[in-house]
Amino acid sequence: MRRVLILVLLMFLAACGARAPMPWRTTDISGADFGHALVGLKDQHGKPTTLDDFRGRAVLLFFGYTACPDVCPATLARYAAVMKALGADADRVQVLFVTLDPERDTPDKLAAYVSWFDPRFIGLYGDLAATEAAAREFKIYFARSKSSAGMGYTIDHSAGTYAFDPAGRIRLYIRDDAPVEAIAGDLKRLLAGQ
Repeated sequence: MRRVLILVLLMFLAACGARAPMPWRTTDISGADFGHALVGLKDQHGKPTTLDDFRGRAVLLFFGYTACPDVCPATLARYAAVMKALGADADRVQVLFVTLDPERDTPDKLAAYVSWFDPRFIGLYGDLAATEAAAREFKIYFARSKSSAGMGYTIDHSAGTYAFDPAGRIRLYIRDDAPVEAIAGDLKRLLAGQ
């Protein structure tokens, strides 16, 4: 009987010492079978750019367009707030904004747009074929819709963001309504190697 009590006590103590990993505040998609490459795009300065260019940094990848009336500016403003919340760690995070409107989003327009939110943000563009390929790789929906606001058309599109760890692996999906504190906290964990 004494051995059983000691065994139960040891099991209890072992269970108390083992902690389950903290859950992510955004959605964990580690090991996803998509979102491995970003090819055929250039940054707002015309330099060909891939995800490999940002190894050693966490990356937030968001698809949108500069004439977006609501989701895109709100998301980029949220990421500017995330960068402030990260403090010195912000230098180890890269926000990438891929345009879904290569017809209207020129490199100059992208440069002005993303830098308005944070000068460290990078806008990416490609021709329509490269844009469609990137959208397929990341399971992004986008389609033109006629606009009654005099813009000619708007683009309906997916609104979430993908986060990559410093090793270049896709790890998190961030909904467009995720709070700044949740995003910053999860990025700090990615930067710490979790």
